[in-house]
Amino acid sequence: MPKANNQQPTTNNQQHSQANPNKTSQDPGHNGEMSPSQIIVLATPVFFVMIAAEYLLGRYRQQNGTGHDNYRLSDAINSLSLGMLSQISAIFTRLLRVGIYVAAYRAFSVLPHDAATAFWKSWPGWVLALLLYDFCYYWLHRMGHEVAVLWAAHVVHHQSQDYNLSTALRQTSSGALFGWVFYLPMAVLGVPPVVFGTVALIDLLYQFWVHTEQVGRLGWFDRWFCSPSNHRVHHAVNDEYLDKNYGGILVLWDRLFGSFKDEDPANPCVYGTRKPLNSWDPLWANLEVYAALARDSWQTRHWADKLRVWLKPPGWQPADLAASRPHTPFALATVAVYEPPTSRAIQWFAALKFLVILGGVASLLWQADSLPLPMSFIGFTVLTVGLWSLGALLQGRMSLLEMLMVDAGVLAMATSAWGWVEWHHVFKPLALLIALFLVAKNDASIAETGKKDWILLGALAASLAGDCFLMFPGFFIPGLVAFLIAHLFYIARFKQGVPWFASRRGLLVVLSYGAVMFGLLWQFGLPAGLRAPVAAYVLCISLMAAQAIGRAKWLGNTPEAASANWVAVGALCFVASDSFLAWNRFVAPVTLLGLDSAFWVLSTYYAAQMLILRGCLKRIAGR
Repeated sequence: MPKANNQQPTTNNQQHSQANPNKTSQDPGHNGEMSPSQIIVLATPVFFVMIAAEYLLGRYRQQNGTGHDNYRLSDAINSLSLGMLSQISAIFTRLLRVGIYVAAYRAFSVLPHDAATAFWKSWPGWVLALLLYDFCYYWLHRMGHEVAVLWAAHVVHHQSQDYNLSTALRQTSSGALFGWVFYLPMAVLGVPPVVFGTVALIDLLYQFWVHTEQVGRLGWFDRWFCSPSNHRVHHAVNDEYLDKNYGGILVLWDRLFGSFKDEDPANPCVYGTRKPLNSWDPLWANLEVYAALARDSWQTRHWADKLRVWLKPPGWQPADLAASRPHTPFALATVAVYEPPTSRAIQWFAALKFLVILGGVASLLWQADSLPLPMSFIGFTVLTVGLWSLGALLQGRMSLLEMLMVDAGVLAMATSAWGWVEWHHVFKPLALLIALFLVAKNDASIAETGKKDWILLGALAASLAGDCFLMFPGFFIPGLVAFLIAHLFYIARFKQGVPWFASRRGLLVVLSYGAVMFGLLWQFGLPAGLRAPVAAYVLCISLMAAQAIGRAKWLGNTPEAASANWVAVGALCFVASDSFLAWNRFVAPVTLLGLDSAFWVLSTYYAAQMLILRGCLKRIAGR
């Protein structure tokens, strides 16, 4: 089905006039107060000035033989990307971060609120609140190293093999899932939410400066406070240093509870994790340990072990898994720094894109409290995809053209959903133009064949024509025809090297789904004049998806299996996109989770084109 939105785009003014379901009476900003997100935005230039100063100092000391430069561009971008992802994710975890605390404060405070507020807002109260928060943070931090499911969130902060101020900003996006539990005692003691939020921010900001190798031992300060020396120990994987020095502001807690370890100049710290991430993907960085725990929990035979996997210390294995696939013992001598090669041009481009994303993150965070959640979520999607594609570029998993295509696709979706018509008319055709150039360039570089993939180029060209037709009123039928032709090209492309419809079950399921969808459209509003062309289109896209599924089944035990699976998923995304579009155009507006049809139609459409293209390019490259 053509990728058109039959609803008029919502204007920015209309969007801003909607009530923001994310706002509560407890949110900062109602009385002219700055939100924590806005404070972070204002603090960001300070962070970057300090990072620049640390970098220059390291370069100076390296040139003079008195120290070393411990910055790598890809690692620093990855750390900062994870920090940005953490902050924009926090827009949607406010209920866990603040809401539960507020509810507990109202329900369980042992002191009358007026009396408690008067005390906690006095200067002794502020000091005590900060001490209480730091004490609670110590136990959260310690449990984050001793309980696997909590480590799954905290591991993000430890994945960098460098130790510098950019590492301080490397934060998890899932910490709010369980972290709130550790601060409930403060709610019970009647610490007002505003005091809790303020001391939490102070504790967080304090910890920034201790992530450096450029500051040595500090004498008496090291004995009482979390310092650069003490925190270097915490980030080290050396046997002597592992799981030590959890304090946020005070290291006193570690001395009291037996988790303190002094830094030994004769035993230099080696940073990272004992199971290295070896990736610049910010999404995988947040998910890798959860995925490993889920796999172990699924594969172990004993039901009790399925739970223990999540609650035991990191690295623990049930007996059956330890016997079948034991962990490789850690050896410090085998630690290797992860650094995929990148050209100077790619590095410069990555740095430029990073700065653009940084500006987008700052803009979103500054407006987050006044934006409706759906609008914020679209911004979050754009920025997250941008960070993911940037990591893929630096890792070498994605070419520059592939990254630009991904970025253009997500911007086409966002500009449509936001009602930015002029920009939408730029990005919508741009994504497919880049795809065409990518295929032509890829094929021309393959000396073994010396042939262009004309069928794939035809499918993309027809899709581009359909996109262009549907940007203007009155061109629905030409757009429909263009996409029908695109699917015929795709069917021919997916037929290469495999039989027709190798998965009969897949064919039956897809055709049945298409028939049901067409029947519903007929019943609920499909105009009589469009029934025949829509029926032809439904049949065509159903056969396209069925052929892609059959191809994946036929190639299931070959080196091309992975690429064929990507193509099949992309074909199903195409079906989903057209389903959203058809229902929205002929039956009723599609609004899921507060997001209108533009988001669902175009996100699945560009996912389809990109997955199909990537699967086909992988097959081409492997020929």
